[in-house]
Parts: sequence; C-alpha cells; structure tokens
Amino acid sequence: MTIPQFVATSPARLSYTPTSPVPKPLGKGCCRVPAFAARPRGFSFRLRSSPVMAAAGVGGNGSPTAPGDATGSSRIGEVKRVTKETNVHVKINLDGTGVADCSTGIPFLDHMLDQLASHGLFDVYVKATGDTHIDDHHSNEDIALAIGTALLQSLGDRKGINRFGHFTAPLDEAAVEVILDLSGRPHLSCGLDIPTQRVGTYDTQLVEHFFQSLVNTSGMTLHIRQLAGKNSHHIIEACFKAFARALRQATEYDLRRHGSVPSSKGVLSRS
Repeated sequence: MTIPQFVATSPARLSYTPTSPVPKPLGKGCCRVPAFAARPRGFSFRLRSSPVMAAAGVGGNGSPTAPGDATGSSRIGEVKRVTKETNVHVKINLDGTGVADCSTGIPFLDHMLDQLASHGLFDVYVKATGDTHIDDHHSNEDIALAIGTALLQSLGDRKGINRFGHFTAPLDEAAVEVILDLSGRPHLSCGLDIPTQRVGTYDTQLVEHFFQSLVNTSGMTLHIRQLAGKNSHHIIEACFKAFARALRQATEYDLRRHGSVPSSKGVLSRS
C-alpha cells in the first residue's frame, strides 16, 4: 500500500491578489478557463470587499459573508495527493461562480466534475495523472479522496452553514435524490441501479466508489437514492447534479445563525 503525500495549508495563512482577469463560467461553445492559477503548494484567498459590499453583507466574490465575518475571506481548499499510482492536484472554492477546469484522464469523470462546479456554483480545479492504462480505479479513488480533503479544508469549523442539504434532480427519464449532512461523520448509503457496466470507457461501479472515497475524507453523511432511470449516463449525471445542489445548499450560510455552529453540541467534529 502506498502512503500518499499531502500538501495543504491552513486557510488563514496566505493572501492572494489576482493578476489576471477573473475567468468566466463555462458556457456553450466556450473553452475551459482555469479556475485558479497553478501553484506548487496550497494557498487560500482573502478577498477585498468594498464598503458598499460590506454593508450589504456581500463578500468579495458576490456571495454572502459568514455572520460576524469581517474579512470576507473565501472558503478554499487545496490538496496535492501523490502516490506511486497517481498524482492529483485539487482546488475548490465553495464561494465560486461555477468555473470548472478538470483534466483527470477519465473523460466521463471530467464531465461529472463539470456538473459539480456548474450546479454547485463551486470553482473546481482538478488535474490528475495516473495508471489509467491499467484501469480508472486508482485515479477515480484518489481524485475523490483529494476532493473530500479539499472540502474538509474549505469548510473549516463549519460555523454558520446550513449543514444539511437535500435535492432531487431529474434528467429525462432518470431521477436521483441526494440527502447529505456535513456532520463530520462519514457514511454512505448508495441506492443506484445502473443498468450497464460502462459509460464510454468509465466503469459504472466506480460511481459508488467515488462517493465512498469522498465521504471518507470529507466527514460527510450521504444518502443517494435512485427514483427512476433506464439510461446509465442519465442516472449518473442526475446523481452528480443532485449532489452538487445538495452540497451547495449545505455549505451556504444561514444568516439567522449568526455564525454559530449548526449543532446542539456546539461543535461539528471530523472525528
């Protein structure tokens, strides 16, 4: 078993000043624009907001600031995971605009990560190389582990968030329901019935494994239930879309909470 190397930093350590125009979200006919400038190590942003934005309770990227948060800092996680099998670099901005820059070596997984960005309004950057000449298993797993770790970083102490998310997404004949809790306790219940073994070159067994890996490192309780569907592509895509919207709901701020932890215990622990 190869021991992975992680490169990550605390969200409060570094500041970032943009030196290039802010990338626009993907649209029809548009090429992909990197969500972040490539950097060798983890970093976090501190965005400057104007007095007008601050008075309106808006952060530097147009999203609501956490109650009691005067910095307007974005919630960003960055992880590098390097093993003998894969080399994965992930950055996620929870307060983004839906920009995706994903190149995993697995075309169908790239398409699903685009859905995560677009429907969650997260900025998602994933660059990965791996032993896909064997199969997609190791890359699929390590990408999900890195995304889960980046989510864990970006959520911090989870103060002020909604915590719970619930969304049902249809795609033609398919419909998938996702319920999640950013509880700090990893658990997955996956009720997908995907009729074919592959979509393109992607082994459909890897869908559940992707979410299990993400759950393990993020500390998330996740329930996925297929309500309808016959087309494998539609079922999986509906799943990722529902997950993106449920995660967006759970990570957004509840302004009535005034920055408190959404738990009667007063803490949402990863352990």
